[in-house]
Amino acid sequence: MAGTRSGLVILVALLLLSGSVAVAQQESKPCAGDIKALCAGIRPGEGRIKACIKSHLTDLSPTCQDRLLTVAVTGKVCKTDVAKLCAGIVPGTGGIRACIKSHIAEVSDACRDAMSQAAAGRKILGGADL
Repeated sequence: MAGTRSGLVILVALLLLSGSVAVAQQESKPCAGDIKALCAGIRPGEGRIKACIKSHLTDLSPTCQDRLLTVAVTGKVCKTDVAKLCAGIVPGTGGIRACIKSHIAEVSDACRDAMSQAAAGRKILGGADL
């Protein structure tokens, strides 16, 4: 009886742990689901996934968009876009994120590239990949 009970406790612990691992993986790769859904038929390599994400920036999930907006707001690559599109907005209030989100179609190709690289889980040269 004690052996069955401890086996059951171990089984429940493993099930809970596997769920936690899945959640942690989703948090560390917030755009993985978007890539699977929006770029399902795209073969990885030679920038194809990045190009797919770049063409679907407005179709991304809120979690993935949040990741990309973090890159846009904090990265050096998008600094010019932030200055141009969001001049006069006070940093630290969430206003810059909202501004970039509302002007996503107007950001430069370099900034779009940085955001799509972040979605693909790559480090960004010249900026933080947060």
